[in-house]
Amino acid sequence: MEVKIGVQHAPREIVLESGQSAEEVESAVSDALGGKAQLLSLTDDKGRKVLVPADKIAYVEIGEPAVRRVGFGAL
Repeated sequence: MEVKIGVQHAPREIVLESGQSAEEVESAVSDALGGKAQLLSLTDDKGRKVLVPADKIAYVEIGEPAVRRVGFGAL
């Protein structure tokens, strides 16, 4: 699942491919924005953790899982 996180006062967004479900990512974001957690903590599909301070989150975009295509087939 592709997740894009916009951070205040940062020119670029954070983009990661997460193995978590959309519900798990949404729950983590709502906990961070609701004040239950000071950091938004997500794990990408390679096991790396991404930590973003909750008060600096501008937006979070949760996308569909990326389908990796292999070969030279017709599009």
